[in-house]
Amino acid sequence: MTLSEHRDALLDPRGPLTLGHLRLAPRPSMEALQLGSVLFYDNIKMDTNSFGEIFLNLKQHFQHLGINTFIDHRETLRGKNTEKIHILSETLKALKPTAAIISLADMGITPAMITLAIALEKMGIPTVCLCAGPGIKLAKAHAYYRAGTLCLVELHLDHSDSIDHIRNTIKAALPLIIKQLTLPVKDLSPIVSIPHAVDPHDAHPDGFMHTTPSGAWLSASENLDSLYEHFDNAHIGDGLPFIPPTPQRLAAMLQYCPYSAETVLFQDIGPSGTPLRVKEALISAIMAGCKPLYVPIFLATLRAMSQPAYGLTQAVTTSFGGGHFVLVSGPIAQQIQMHGGQGCLGPGFRANATLGRAIHLVLSNVCRNVPGHADLACLSSSAEFSFCMSEDPTLSPWPTMNVEREDINATCVMVLKAEPPHTLLDDTHQSAAALIETIIDCCTTKGSNNHFVAGSLVLVLNPDHAHLLAKAGYSKEGLRQTLHAEARVRKNPHSSQGIVGLPNTINAHAEHFVTRRTSDVHIVVAGGQGGHSAIILPWALYSDPVYETLHLANGKLARDINDYT
Repeated sequence: MTLSEHRDALLDPRGPLTLGHLRLAPRPSMEALQLGSVLFYDNIKMDTNSFGEIFLNLKQHFQHLGINTFIDHRETLRGKNTEKIHILSETLKALKPTAAIISLADMGITPAMITLAIALEKMGIPTVCLCAGPGIKLAKAHAYYRAGTLCLVELHLDHSDSIDHIRNTIKAALPLIIKQLTLPVKDLSPIVSIPHAVDPHDAHPDGFMHTTPSGAWLSASENLDSLYEHFDNAHIGDGLPFIPPTPQRLAAMLQYCPYSAETVLFQDIGPSGTPLRVKEALISAIMAGCKPLYVPIFLATLRAMSQPAYGLTQAVTTSFGGGHFVLVSGPIAQQIQMHGGQGCLGPGFRANATLGRAIHLVLSNVCRNVPGHADLACLSSSAEFSFCMSEDPTLSPWPTMNVEREDINATCVMVLKAEPPHTLLDDTHQSAAALIETIIDCCTTKGSNNHFVAGSLVLVLNPDHAHLLAKAGYSKEGLRQTLHAEARVRKNPHSSQGIVGLPNTINAHAEHFVTRRTSDVHIVVAGGQGGHSAIILPWALYSDPVYETLHLANGKLARDINDYT
């Protein structure tokens, strides 16, 4: 079935979604386990409050059963992509364990833990992954798509639980753990099959949506209410109405595309791990309401997010409620009518709204980080609908981002995982010194991520604030240096706050810088006249802003949107 044969049929935004079918490693007998060794892998979550009791108590129970040889390995998985996790699994295999207990899949580190569990099983090491808290649901989703069956043990624990509660929980879980380690694989199915309420079948191989896996076509000409309900029931989309993704609309998008429709932009991200091809990216862009003119910027943003420095592996399902902030600077942004003036981060501007929406939509559609089923975001925020703006060169007294990084003819994209804008109000601004003081105070907020770990931030200055600082002699670089030097967190010596499971955390009693270096401060002039600027604070957990410059298919710099056609 070709695209041209069904111009009115709907394309499947999920791409070549295929459910995993893992063959578990052969299990040892109890006698073999007693003669062998058990690897206890700690992803440093055992440092949290009384969580160290989990392994201590489990080992005691094992010893009562005659299992006495343990191998301990402690290493964080934060910031590790699939390749690095596979390297780690080789290291663990070299320790020659008979079986493995890995812990703890409880929050954002959960996908990495499931990836490790699968890698160990494939290497022939029977593995049990201990899960807790919000990570339980995410672990099941990740394991459902990647493996279908996996040995997960749910521990209903919280960081504040008493030692007695932890001991009782481990005692109750012990029979299941022993079964998962020692039962013949053929007998394990009833206790290791992973249920999931989303995507009960593989995507249809022809790439189109169907009412059932083998049923009739769902046509875009059907009643829109029925269409939206069908997609909603399939957990496709973001809860808003969308443009039906037809082959005809895809063909129009491809006219401005510098890559083949089959080009893979990234893979092995999110619960599904489905490769994101250009084709599926553009299907989500259609649904979001993007015009074909927006395609080069949209794809450049996704390419930037695919870079290891961005940390998309964890960013796609983190409990952090921010979004993917997209800043575009250069002539093509102006040509497609992206907005950087009054109200640029709000409603009313199609390019901003739909480009930002498309970025978040494609992650949900393809990576399957479906809220409520496979996403840890505690509250989320409107920044996960759309978080996109451009830089208007007529507003700034300083060189714009594209000029700083390339030249005036280049168009650049920056993307940063970050909080929604934090208002910076100073409508008196009689002096640069007073304004700088306000900016410094807004560069961190107690409870924000950069209160605990340094990273990048974006200062969005309205034109009034920018020109006041420029008249006082500040260049962008001078402002960066000042903010880096002066924006600090002064810790309460009695505070025990922090981010669970983060290695090498700063001393809770010490003062520290909000940014790591001067270049961590990013400055853009945008918005309208008045007293409102903004600080955009980062996620910052092994995640940095990434830049991408727009190029044509031949590798040359893109200077005009019409160069793509």
